[in-house]
Amino acid sequence: MNSTSLISGDPGWLITVKGLLVFVICVVATLLCVWGERRIVARMQMRLGPNRVGIFGLLQSLADGVKLALKEDLIPKAADRVVFVIAPIISATTCFMSFAVMPLSGKVHLFGHITSMQLTDLPVGVLYVLAIASVGVYGIVLAGWSSGSTYPLLGGLRSSAQVISYEVAMGLSLVAVFIYSGSMSTSKIVDAQQHWWFSVILFPSFVIYAISMVGETNRAPFDLAEAEGELVGGFHTEYSSLKFALFFLAEYVNIVAVSSLATTLFLGGYHALPGLTFTESWLGGWFTLVWFLAKVVLFFFVFVWLRGTLPRMRYDQFMQFGWKVLIPTSLFWIMVVATLRVMSQRGSSRIVVAAFTGGVVVVIMLVMTLFDSSKKRRAVEDQLGDIPAPSFPVPNFGATRSINSIDSGFEVTSHE
Repeated sequence: MNSTSLISGDPGWLITVKGLLVFVICVVATLLCVWGERRIVARMQMRLGPNRVGIFGLLQSLADGVKLALKEDLIPKAADRVVFVIAPIISATTCFMSFAVMPLSGKVHLFGHITSMQLTDLPVGVLYVLAIASVGVYGIVLAGWSSGSTYPLLGGLRSSAQVISYEVAMGLSLVAVFIYSGSMSTSKIVDAQQHWWFSVILFPSFVIYAISMVGETNRAPFDLAEAEGELVGGFHTEYSSLKFALFFLAEYVNIVAVSSLATTLFLGGYHALPGLTFTESWLGGWFTLVWFLAKVVLFFFVFVWLRGTLPRMRYDQFMQFGWKVLIPTSLFWIMVVATLRVMSQRGSSRIVVAAFTGGVVVVIMLVMTLFDSSKKRRAVEDQLGDIPAPSFPVPNFGATRSINSIDSGFEVTSHE
């Protein structure tokens, strides 16, 4: 029995209960993410991190949230008050809406009903998630515009350009998943990965999505919308108190949301690791939720690892990487996947499929070789062109040679 048939008969009160459970999981996950990031980065920097409030400092995030909520709420005089207040609400509410179509578990028993931890299953569930992510950026753009200040406005403009660039790459990376699964429903995509995860079969798509989701969440090394070096604090420079806390909440819930989508589309969702499928029946089916959260935690660790090791990219490098590398690579990979899918459906022999795959590999190697050679040539030209001129006067060797020849001619003439 699939998730669609399980949740189709859920009464309204059960859907409400599941919605509250998902909301509580997201809020608690946010508090743990803040604590976990501070502890992991501290270990990378040979520090201890928060360890005072609660056991192992687990209540530090809650204490910081209460402190933020009790601070004085300031609104700049030049700000548009209505939009200034609405912007953080948009960012904080849209980030929770993505979880409505996420299958967090398999078949479970909840208050005497057999259901799944999924609120609804849309035929175009993945497109719904992408649409919600696109709407969420309006909170950042409106926050920068309504602040009435220059630096927040620049942060909002950067964010809009960033989302346009990496939303395209993220959407293209999912086309191969739709081709192989034959559906845009999140539950059906999970069911299609019972034997092989799409992170193995569609590894290039997985890599492109992983890079795009970091850029989508404005996290290092792509945190250009809030670059402290040139934008003070970015789009939320003028915010304080609870409004700033809402932006902080939205950032971490978005990290959990994109990690959950990556788990659903590429890591088999709530399914266990190969060879451990017998654990899915533990705890009445609730152990599948443990597998799902473990995969999300793995993605979150990668987020923190990137922040602790990589510097922020330059803005032009960031945009060039999105438009000139990720998007062309995604388009090329879509053509390859579509061709292989058609071959498999028409019953092509393995020799033909292997020959096509080998040809694709040869083309990629040739392109990479040409790219590396041109890059090295440009590097040599840049090095030669960057040699500074000497500060002392240099004689013109051509003119000196001609004068010497003239002088020698005069000398020969006078000697004769």
